[in-house]
Amino acid sequence: MLIYKIFRAPEWAAMQTAGETRGAPVDLADGYIHFSTDAQVRDTAAKWFADEDNLYLLALESDTLAPHLKWEPARGGSLFPHLYRALSMADILWAKPLPLGPDGHIFPDLS
Repeated sequence: MLIYKIFRAPEWAAMQTAGETRGAPVDLADGYIHFSTDAQVRDTAAKWFADEDNLYLLALESDTLAPHLKWEPARGGSLFPHLYRALSMADILWAKPLPLGPDGHIFPDLS
């Protein structure tokens, strides 16, 4: 199953340079890296990145992150994927721009 991470451009650039990351400031504060499923990622973008442009959407295969990926209740009791280790460039299937349009973020094909 594909899961998704939204990064600001400087966070994505820093990960590419370092080869890995412990995540964005919210991830560092919480002690794990936040991800969303296909059904959750649009709401995540709207809630946490509403007016932000210059974002990147990263896709990962959840099965390859076991046993460090935990599914835990969050927003509205829904289970969200949380990664309890560094995220490496080798984990990323693809990264695509997530531009801000007049009606919200414009998502690429999520396959």
